[in-house]
Amino acid sequence: MAYTTINKSSDYFNTKLYTGNATNPTTISGIGFQPDWVWTKARSASEGHRLCDAVRGATKDLFSNSTAAESTNAIGLKSFNSDGYVIGNSNGYNQNSQTFASWNWKANGAGSANTDGSVSATVSANTTAGFSIVKYNTAGSGTQTMGHGLGSAPTFIITKPAQVTESWYVYIPTGVSTSLRLNTDAAAVSSTPYAGTPTDTLFSINNSVIGGYTNVISYCFAEKTGYSKIGSYVGNGNADGTFVYTGFKPAWLLIKKSSASGNGWFLMDTKTNTYNPKSIFFQANLSNAETDVDRMDILSNGFKPRYDWSIINESGATYIYMAFAEAPLVGSNNVPCTAR
Repeated sequence: MAYTTINKSSDYFNTKLYTGNATNPTTISGIGFQPDWVWTKARSASEGHRLCDAVRGATKDLFSNSTAAESTNAIGLKSFNSDGYVIGNSNGYNQNSQTFASWNWKANGAGSANTDGSVSATVSANTTAGFSIVKYNTAGSGTQTMGHGLGSAPTFIITKPAQVTESWYVYIPTGVSTSLRLNTDAAAVSSTPYAGTPTDTLFSINNSVIGGYTNVISYCFAEKTGYSKIGSYVGNGNADGTFVYTGFKPAWLLIKKSSASGNGWFLMDTKTNTYNPKSIFFQANLSNAETDVDRMDILSNGFKPRYDWSIINESGATYIYMAFAEAPLVGSNNVPCTAR
């Protein structure tokens, strides 16, 4: 059984749905904690996926669907607070009558200096939830190490040189392949900036791949039983798709086909989807509005694709995924949770 030390997953990850009003400022509340990484997407409009974090600071937008450098958006996400954040009247955050999904993770505020690696980094780490935000500079040659602050090895890392036009690099679990690009639908490739396997304290960057830049940002994730799961599965090309065990009922799910190109990053949550089969999803590498087609069952202990679809369930194809819990299968009190 998947026992957990995190009985209330929403203390560390929470989805917030809201409707824009074009008012500057507008407070988005009810998240339950100060979010340190906020990923926002307009649901019914073609607007980019906007990613902000407390380490780079409010007003600094990055886009998962673009290689663009960060932009300063004074009317975007303006500030963080103890129960959410404040936004302006930017269309990407607060277009009048537009619906939005906001996915929120708790790290540890603006972070502090970490000198565990060969270069100093600013690290905001939540060791309980296995999530940290790491900001550092790269040198342009050689290999360097940075502390990630998690106390256990991350198995999923998303990296972006924030201040230049450059790809998003995704470190994926050992044994699947080497590296993916969050902003494209390409297969995993051998050209990767990640040098070796992360340890309990460090991860490594090959500067000859990523280049010499200031303010490179990495979002690091280590699995926590009953709260997060990072892994892979093989599709079966069947409407009764492959069952993937996570040990909890997922609240948020990111999937990418790693064995071939032409298939985007499938992203869904269970607040926009309230019953099976789940139908509302996005692609993190595209600015498209949400799609509403039956594709997935969310279960008390995992998920199951419900369609022969190459993005999540092609026969014989390999997929990587990262999931966060709505509720654990079994809490620390040994009491099983139930599916809705």
